[in-house]
Amino acid sequence: KNTGQPITGTYPTGLLASVTGKAGDDMNLEAAWNVQTDCSAITVAVIDSGVNYNSNDLAANMWNGGVAAPLHGWNFVSSVSGGTSDPMDYNGHGTHVAGIIGAVGNNSTGTTGVCWKASIMAVRVLDATGGGYTSGIIQGIDFATTHGAKIINMSLGNAGLFDQAFSDAISRAQTNGVLVVVAAGNEKTNNDTTANYPCNLPQANLLCVAALDQYYALATFSNWGANNVDVGAPGTNIRSTWAGTNITIKDPLNSGWVGSTTTASGGWAYYTFVSGAGLIATPKTNWGNPLSLYSAGTDDRIYKTFDLLGMAGADVVSLAVDAAINVKNGDYFVGNFKTSGGDPFQGGVNIFGATNMKTNTSFTSATFDIAGCVSATCSIGAQLLSTPASTRDIGVAIPRFSIESLTLNSSSYKTISGTSMATPEVVGVAALVWAHNPQFTYTDVTNAIKQGGRTIPALAGKTTTGKAVDAMGALSHITPPTGITVNVQ
Repeated sequence: KNTGQPITGTYPTGLLASVTGKAGDDMNLEAAWNVQTDCSAITVAVIDSGVNYNSNDLAANMWNGGVAAPLHGWNFVSSVSGGTSDPMDYNGHGTHVAGIIGAVGNNSTGTTGVCWKASIMAVRVLDATGGGYTSGIIQGIDFATTHGAKIINMSLGNAGLFDQAFSDAISRAQTNGVLVVVAAGNEKTNNDTTANYPCNLPQANLLCVAALDQYYALATFSNWGANNVDVGAPGTNIRSTWAGTNITIKDPLNSGWVGSTTTASGGWAYYTFVSGAGLIATPKTNWGNPLSLYSAGTDDRIYKTFDLLGMAGADVVSLAVDAAINVKNGDYFVGNFKTSGGDPFQGGVNIFGATNMKTNTSFTSATFDIAGCVSATCSIGAQLLSTPASTRDIGVAIPRFSIESLTLNSSSYKTISGTSMATPEVVGVAALVWAHNPQFTYTDVTNAIKQGGRTIPALAGKTTTGKAVDAMGALSHITPPTGITVNVQ
């Protein structure tokens, strides 16, 4: 409910200062709730990082998987062949999505989902770092389809990577009458020119969602596409259930790092990034200048020691890094940690290793499991290695470096932003519409959402409809009859 209230939240790439919205720029849910609040007849599968099914605000609204899936879904991330029946969320993202769809309403606890009563099927295909494989997602789609889900929420995607098997899984869901709602993506790009899957898949049962801010402008991070993205929904500063409590250590990247190099012109250095934030990069001579390249035969190392004992007992400990990586084929960018401190590239544990990763100085994000790093003297570092015959490149820059732990509980909430949040808003409305009209097909539900939406300037030429989802508009939409002749007497 947008009254113009001030809200502070977190975008996917940083802190958003306190902002105010525009009254009335919302999904008109209160009016819809006078008509329908119970979606429990429509099983909704959340194909994501899992769901904390013990959450006080979700437990009553979880799908009953019976003997076959006693913990309300399935886990396709498990190393056990075929997965396991425990889809617990060790990331938080899936729990947040589930709460937007169906956090219990009117219970004086936490938040309220679009559906006050729901049947949420938890399908875990993303690991604790938020990463996963198409093979697991395909298994998740098939599980949801064969176990009675009518709607699938997929707040996930991959730019530019078409997979026929993935597309075939959506087609199988279509054959079984399942509606699939997906995120447009957070890359600030046009999906018509830079494909993002599954958003760009052609199936008629697929609905793709962009994110709107609190003024009903297209959110600054949101993808769009006049031919591939269908509707918009609120996606900034969305509060919902979370899997547990987080402890975060954000390093300013401006002091305390120990570096070494084997070449006189190489090595890591501190730089000032946007808004005065720190950045570490190699080579230290004018990083980013095409004329300033790292040296052949270099071994540039940098590391810092962190006290992570406060994260002991956490269910997950992860490292989140943004980096621009411009490394020639045969050269390596490596990350290691060492629990006893000191140079992690001497007897340490590998976190990641990459060769030939040229990204043209644009920054990409990655998250890594470092649960083995919990100690008072854990050192974490980065290393650039080039061969003696290297033709060299611009090097590596790191503007974000943070360590985060997650400890599961049943009472946490979090405010975040993304097309991942806009997508379950639409899924919730789809469930309301379908529960109110059980004779509907996925085509009827899709038409109600598209045609019952609110036309807004921000989406003109940006989506197939130019509309933001309106819950009451979708519930009220009536498809005009055809084949009727009226004679005026």
